[in-house]
Amino acid sequence: MTSDAAALDVSDLAGRQVTVAGLGVSGVPAARALRGLGASVTVVNGSDGEPQRAQAAELEPLGITVRLGDGEALPEGTELIVTTPGWKPTSPLFLAAAEAGVPIWGDVELAWRLRGADAPPWLAVTGTNGKTTTVRMLAAILEAAGLRTAAVGNIGVSLLDIVLGDEPYDVLAVELSSYQLHWAPSLRAHSGAVLNLAPDHLDWHGSMAAYAADKGRIYEGNQVACVYNVADPATEDLVRAADVEEGCRAIGFTLGTPGPSQVGVVEDILVDRAFVADREKQAQELAEVSDVNPPAPHNIANALAAAALARAFGVPPRAVRDGLRAFRPDPHRVEHVADVGGVAYVDDSKATNTHAAEASLGAYEHIVWIAGGLAKGATFDELVLTAAKRLRGVVLIGADRALIGEALARHATDVPVVDLDRTDTGAMAAAVREAARLARPGDTVLMAPACASMDMFTNYNKRGDAFAAAVHDLASGRVPDDQ
Repeated sequence: MTSDAAALDVSDLAGRQVTVAGLGVSGVPAARALRGLGASVTVVNGSDGEPQRAQAAELEPLGITVRLGDGEALPEGTELIVTTPGWKPTSPLFLAAAEAGVPIWGDVELAWRLRGADAPPWLAVTGTNGKTTTVRMLAAILEAAGLRTAAVGNIGVSLLDIVLGDEPYDVLAVELSSYQLHWAPSLRAHSGAVLNLAPDHLDWHGSMAAYAADKGRIYEGNQVACVYNVADPATEDLVRAADVEEGCRAIGFTLGTPGPSQVGVVEDILVDRAFVADREKQAQELAEVSDVNPPAPHNIANALAAAALARAFGVPPRAVRDGLRAFRPDPHRVEHVADVGGVAYVDDSKATNTHAAEASLGAYEHIVWIAGGLAKGATFDELVLTAAKRLRGVVLIGADRALIGEALARHATDVPVVDLDRTDTGAMAAAVREAARLARPGDTVLMAPACASMDMFTNYNKRGDAFAAAVHDLASGRVPDDQ
């Protein structure tokens, strides 16, 4: 069989041997969909825990073979692999597939191919940071315009479930990761946005150039608008490199005064100079900065990107305002937890890389920073240099805290640093107490770790929950039992 993914069509899958790489939110719907098409389906999954066994128990009665603790060997007779996000292109399974000439689709590719002739268009969002917030803002704006929509994709809602479901939609707000885009060569969105680009997941992609190229796939075949970040020229470079439909426009978003074919900010007003009758001379008011929650600079940028995509779909200005007012951010994204003794405590546990942490740190004037975790190969000199003047103190936690400590020693020598050498369940409470000791009234204690969480917590949500619990204990005067 040819390795060209385009050579195989979903209409030809009946009786084919298809291997699904991975279970979870994406793999289970993929296995069900493929079985429904008449394929002979085998699921391979490296993990063999209770959640995986429960999912296997759901699939096996459908005639689907599930091999847990097995993800390296190519099942005999495999004619197509459908992969979930996260499996590296260099995985032994995929290397074996390449050698055998077996095509590989991602779950997004499968969903795109399975959509019907009357399927709703996709407004697609990617970027290193801000994807989920932007997609949820976009869905809120579309709903305010009276459109039937859903926030789907990498946000935790399987596109396959949406595509194969009975719910009618007018348009979908779709979050796509670089992993998903890598395996989705056929995707052609109505309009797409790349919010920003910063080094991340380079162990998966192999290089920054490869990572950027996969992000740029979101622009391929766009019909109406390619939305880019004026402050991040690399995103505009991806627009220039894209092969789009005739008439598709490049639309920039900026925190400054927008030029023609841009959306931006003028005197605390979000304005549109892209989708107006005379963009050389006219600007349309969309919303006020105060309508954005929270009104931090990076979140205003998210709102502008969402507005640009919505306007590309023909949404009226009032719906942008109403949607932004109705939007409520997800937990652990620059979330104000409480004020204690005149100090604000903010949870940005979702800041799992340096780019996200830089945006978060830039939103506050005087900060006691809680940082650290798994660095994923990141370096911290640039981040510390940017934030040094804002730092009142730093509390370091996690496996790779020394890397941040070394950057602080080089670039922020006057900033007091607490190196918290513990990973037990009381570590976060100790970090919050140390931060409170360093903070003064008017300061912000900001947990923006710039690192992944898995050294100490199951995920960033659990890390954020631990921070919030510690803050509430501090506010109530409760001292944990281990102290």
